[in-house]
Amino acid sequence: MVSANAPIGIFDSGVGGLSVLKEIRLQMPTESVLYFADQGHVPYGPRGLAEVRMFSEQITRFLLGLGAKLIVVACNAASAAALQYLRQTFPATAFVGMEPAVKPAAESTHSGVVGVLATPATFQGALYASVVERFASGVTILQDTCPGLVAKIENGDLDSPATRKILEKALHPMLKQGIDTVVLGCTHYPFVIPLIKKVVGPEVRVIDPAPAVARQAGRLLETAGLRDTSIHSGGLRFFTSGEAARLALYLPKLLGEVGEIRQIVWMGNEIHLADSVGRIYSQV
Repeated sequence: MVSANAPIGIFDSGVGGLSVLKEIRLQMPTESVLYFADQGHVPYGPRGLAEVRMFSEQITRFLLGLGAKLIVVACNAASAAALQYLRQTFPATAFVGMEPAVKPAAESTHSGVVGVLATPATFQGALYASVVERFASGVTILQDTCPGLVAKIENGDLDSPATRKILEKALHPMLKQGIDTVVLGCTHYPFVIPLIKKVVGPEVRVIDPAPAVARQAGRLLETAGLRDTSIHSGGLRFFTSGEAARLALYLPKLLGEVGEIRQIVWMGNEIHLADSVGRIYSQV
């Protein structure tokens, strides 16, 4: 039986989900967290839905094997490709996914024009299409995939001229068409909110989905009686299929916290833990 002091499992293709983790730490500081960054496969956005679904299933199995009590799919592409499948495959597990915040944008826009920044997988998914159909009637939705932006953020490049150029290419045409709201449909993108605001100006609202995702995770834990009520800050453990040293370099900048980082290796569709020098020594 899962206990209240079990950890929350969070995964993303890379460091983007740290924006969600940061908000969860603010709202629920006593919860322990397992964070899986599949940096060996980043970005998920251009990949096929079936491949992303496979990654998501195996990472979920890995996190559940470590005792996770709740899984947060902190990746819009993975949510679009796999969230429904994960809920069917793991019916005893509660999941929180990412949904582009088109509804609040459509409800609050005054110009009737909303910009959405997301990866191709998110735009191709049925989840996004359903949200637009249900909540954006009568609103003009402008979309851009911001090619190269995830890679810039993965490299910690949050405020360079090259990163700004990517955002300007996406946002300037939207501004000319009258957007007054920008929806961030990728968990990487909140890390460049300051730069986005420089590009769009103070009159355009930028919606970060992370606070709402953290609140939903808290509600699900509360309903299930699984909130950790201890008085101490929960621990953080990180797993990456990329370079552990590289993730360690960016954690202080992106999260403001650090924790144990373990290297994992994909072998086919299986996840293996590696030792400190990269040798595979166990299968989870």
